[in-house]
Order: sequence, then C-alpha cells, then structure tokens
Amino acid sequence: MKLFSAALVSATLIVSSANAGNLIAPVMEEEVIVEEASASSGSDWLIPLFALILFAAAVGGGSSDTITSPIN
Repeated sequence: MKLFSAALVSATLIVSSANAGNLIAPVMEEEVIVEEASASSGSDWLIPLFALILFAAAVGGGSSDTITSPIN
C-alpha cells in the first residue's frame, strides 16, 4: 500500500511540474506588411490612343468599292 501511494504521489508531482507555467497563451507579435505603391508608367495613355486611331480608321476609311463602271 505504501508503494502504491508513493508511486501515486511521485506521478502526481511529475505531471503537475510538467504542466506548470503553461497557463498563459504565448504573445505573438503582429507582422507588419508594407505594400509599396506601384509607380505609374508614362505609357498608360498609349493603349486608348491606339484604340482611338484604329476606330477612326475603321469609321472614316471611305468606300472599299473598287468596281469601275463599264459605261464610258
């Protein structure tokens, strides 16, 4: 009986000392993320200008009728 209670007491002390100090959650620092603004390139206007030129050429291209009249 003494051997059983000695083993029980020693097991209790070992388990309680293993869990001691684990009561508070660890404090984790937040990671700061800095996003740099993208530098605007000077070619932002090229694509709309090219589209406008293509549209103007398509609309004002004139007649594509190349058949000549056989009557003189």
